[in-house]
Amino acid sequence: MGFRLILGAMLSVAIAAPAWAEPLAVTEIAPGIFVHQGAVAEPGPDNRGDTANIGFIVGGSGVAVIDTGGTPELGHRLRETIAARTDKPPVVVINTHMHPDHVFGNAAFGEVPVVGHANLRDALAARIEVYRRRLAEELGAEAAAGIAPVRVDRPVGEEVRIDLGDRVIVLTAHPTAHTNNDLTVFDRQTGTLFAGDLLFLDHLPAVDGSAVGWLRVLDALERVPAMRAVPGHGPSVADWPGALDPQRRYLTTLVEGVRRVLKAGGSIQDAVAHVAEDERARWLLFDVYNPRNVTATFAELEWE
Repeated sequence: MGFRLILGAMLSVAIAAPAWAEPLAVTEIAPGIFVHQGAVAEPGPDNRGDTANIGFIVGGSGVAVIDTGGTPELGHRLRETIAARTDKPPVVVINTHMHPDHVFGNAAFGEVPVVGHANLRDALAARIEVYRRRLAEELGAEAAAGIAPVRVDRPVGEEVRIDLGDRVIVLTAHPTAHTNNDLTVFDRQTGTLFAGDLLFLDHLPAVDGSAVGWLRVLDALERVPAMRAVPGHGPSVADWPGALDPQRRYLTTLVEGVRRVLKAGGSIQDAVAHVAEDERARWLLFDVYNPRNVTATFAELEWE
């Protein structure tokens, strides 16, 4: 299915960046592909919510922005970075999923069409007030001010191609995995896959959808003919498809461990105390996310 974005009336109004907006550091990981690496940490005052990998792709007629960061401030800083790297305008914002560290920077791109998974709008609308309050608690009310209303101008049900001008990118909507609204972006020209949070490196994967479904999606993702991938968290670029191996091992350990506890008649507390403990030394933020992952997977598999 083709989808050509035409620079038009929506781009006639520029969004002025606040005086405090300074460009973000980015790395050009392939020709015309730029990535900013977020901290592998929970959002807090020390990182100002800058905890996700975000980036952009420059085409002959415009720029595709791939996620926008965890605050409006980060979105403005990303926009300043784009302006410093190219005179081409942003013509589309692509959100890989609903989590606030990837979408709250959309406020800096208010006039640019937003593309996301067909489930993104409803999933984000159901949680945005909770996310907004949490951000205000973590970083202060000022950081949360100006968060954009939920908007998805072009929902993707299966696959969409966007022509950026002599550069076609392929957007693919996936079944429930990390969330129920995961979307990937593949640049055919360079063989670069923006995997969003379907791929974690260093940062323990976070299950907000289905661990079993995520393993199935990884099998499908592995067939993408990419040369490199941009994970949602961790290093800004990784070899493909080898980057999937640590995450597949963890998710397999998680699912098999929960199934063993259930088969033995154990409780959810037993599962949280023991499942995937062998993975602890291999990941950052293990104690933050593993108990949540075990709890979610226990609920998923309890009536399997």
